[in-house]
Amino acid sequence: MSVIGPARNLRPRYNIAPTTPIDVLRLGGAGRELVSMRWGLVPSWWKKSLSELPATFNARAETLAEKPMFRSALKSRRCIIPASGFYEWTGKPGAKTPHYFSARDGRPLAFAGLWECWRDPETQEPMESATIVVGPANEWMRPFHDRMPVILDWCDAGAWMAGERLGELLCHPPENALHEWIVSSRVNRSGVGDDDPALIEPSRAA
Repeated sequence: MSVIGPARNLRPRYNIAPTTPIDVLRLGGAGRELVSMRWGLVPSWWKKSLSELPATFNARAETLAEKPMFRSALKSRRCIIPASGFYEWTGKPGAKTPHYFSARDGRPLAFAGLWECWRDPETQEPMESATIVVGPANEWMRPFHDRMPVILDWCDAGAWMAGERLGELLCHPPENALHEWIVSSRVNRSGVGDDDPALIEPSRAA
């Protein structure tokens, strides 16, 4: 997929927490562009402080068209959030096991996303932000979690960003799209060693 704009040296990160920057692919005036945005969508009409914003790093596919937080972005600001994989946890609180999920074919995943531009009411500084669309888990994913990101085929990424076939694309991926392994509990501590590729290596304790 071709992308316009200056070349960017994307730094690998293996543990990204909500409210930190993520890379987002969207349609700009001249074509597809890759930009950095806050993970956690802030709607343009938000008048309070960011500390009062509810969790918006995920958006439920079933209610996008209804929720004031997301419905405007669904109409005109759709994006792709590329990722090498994602984490989910199983087990009881205090003893949860982290699992890493990635594409079986080794390609980056294309998460369906939405983005917004918000202006700080005090400073008037603009800020762009994004959210990952999530839907019900497919049968393969259910032993790990009841929800999962909406993962698009890269062939459909352009259609999503252009607003085509939205109902068709908001579905879970094929049962054999992902594979999984247990990783180190160090991923529970975001902000510490996030650039260490060992975070996604299979855990020796597994």
